[in-house]
Amino acid sequence: MNLDELARRRGFFFQANEAYGGVAGFYTYGPEGASLKRNVEDAWRDRFVTREGNMEIDAPTVTPEPVFEASGHIETFDDMLVECPECGESHRADHLIEDNTGIEDAESLPIPEVEGLIRDHDLVCPNCNTPLAGEDVENFNLMFKTQIGPGDGQTGYMRPETAQGMFVEFPRLKEYAREQLPFGAAQVGTGYRNEISPRNALLRTREFTMAELEYFFDPESDSPDLDAVSDISLTLYPVSEQQAEDGEYVQKTPREAVEEGIVGDEWTAYWLGVSQRWFDRVGVDMNRFRFRQHLPGELSHYASDCWDAESEVDGDWIEIEGLASRTDYDLSKHAKHSGENFTVFKQFDEPKTVERATVDPDMSYLGPEFGGAAGDVADALETLAERDRAAFDDDTVAVDVDGETYEVPVEKTGFAVEEVTEAGRHITPHVVEPAFGVGRVVYTVLAHALDTDEVDGEERDVLRLDPEVAPTFVGVFPLMDKDGLGEEARDLARDLREAGFSVTYDDSGNIGRRYRRQDEVGTPFCVTVDYESLEDGDVTLRDRDSTDQTRVDIDDLPRVLGDLRAGRADFSEL
Repeated sequence: MNLDELARRRGFFFQANEAYGGVAGFYTYGPEGASLKRNVEDAWRDRFVTREGNMEIDAPTVTPEPVFEASGHIETFDDMLVECPECGESHRADHLIEDNTGIEDAESLPIPEVEGLIRDHDLVCPNCNTPLAGEDVENFNLMFKTQIGPGDGQTGYMRPETAQGMFVEFPRLKEYAREQLPFGAAQVGTGYRNEISPRNALLRTREFTMAELEYFFDPESDSPDLDAVSDISLTLYPVSEQQAEDGEYVQKTPREAVEEGIVGDEWTAYWLGVSQRWFDRVGVDMNRFRFRQHLPGELSHYASDCWDAESEVDGDWIEIEGLASRTDYDLSKHAKHSGENFTVFKQFDEPKTVERATVDPDMSYLGPEFGGAAGDVADALETLAERDRAAFDDDTVAVDVDGETYEVPVEKTGFAVEEVTEAGRHITPHVVEPAFGVGRVVYTVLAHALDTDEVDGEERDVLRLDPEVAPTFVGVFPLMDKDGLGEEARDLARDLREAGFSVTYDDSGNIGRRYRRQDEVGTPFCVTVDYESLEDGDVTLRDRDSTDQTRVDIDDLPRVLGDLRAGRADFSEL
């Protein structure tokens, strides 16, 4: 069965605003899909927030322009666009190449090479078949622009990721963490990207939900507990294997991956292990899963290394998580642009006496000499003294400010080296970021759970969703809605809801058809109230995957279902 057809018919997801023709890239989650999505988000929070002891925030989705100037998004958050000269339709140039040539990861290629591939392969507009050879490929910024306030107001953008909310609020978040590294800040929320050519249902949309964790640590002293993920065998596809003619996946534990230089640092390896365990938990097929390392040309401006968790769906590999080592890029950028303190003070076990280079610039000289740039020159002198005291050995010292070089007599800088006793030091933490596309995870879970088998000589479509994420946990049916069976079943459904279970009640059609409806939406268990139930208090409990049935005392049913949901019991043991 086609997943998109099932999704529309059974209420998982469908194109939004269809009454008005719809707009590409926007989807509504129906009753089943909204529940599934919420369960995936809750499972993510359980793993990446609660069990890891991290904090969660909820930042605004509209962000003022200076934030993205500092982060580099305004300058670099682009995709490659080519426009058809005949019909005017815009297309992602790298997607055209990947879809029509067999070349993978065209996103990592420079624009001149992309233009050459379009020409060499005689690529045409998918909309009207007009040749695109010779057409310019341009960078297109993906952020939605808006105005904050009336009139000209203040320029803002709909956030393309949740990450910047956690970076910008770091000065306050570090207070909540009592300036104790390491700590993590997480967020589940909506992001917006003005995609050139949205496609593949939930896989590339213009509005989507992300679940992101920014984990802050001291790279010199903090290390993760790799023993906690020692049982995980990572499926890795590093750059070296991607570039080899006969490249293969590499199976390593997180510790082995670090020791053998495949993964660059322990924190990245740790979160790769945690992520793979979580994907397995929510129902991603581990036989259709890998971590692919970013090629040099596709590495984001903020990352020193990045691995994509990818799942195979319908023969294509799709990214469902990006795990990036962002070093101190973001915090340093925001510190420079905002003037605020984005460091953490780490206290020494005992005070230390150290030599420190300092400057005390003579502003009565810098002011008349450099005018409005005097303050920036003074700041640059201070930074240079901390980084390279040897630069002050000559009679003059040169500093760069906004691309212009200024020479200052050393005697006017107030340069000195003195001994000071320090109780600690200020450090700019490094960051590792596991970032998940929730909609893509939902789509993968559905695609990997969708199955067809045969029951009683009939073909059956079934979603083998993990009970933790299934939209409905148990269906309750009366064998027939008469002779008190309906009232008993409705009372049971109410009691199970009160006990905390997600329940659907159905008395329409024959019992076999009702089972099939629940199988198709992934409900793990069904309970049937029959005439024997009125006599002996037992009900029939049915397992979705095996279709096996057993009798359970109605008073024991909440406990039995609770054990099944928590994994304390297996249906075959009942």
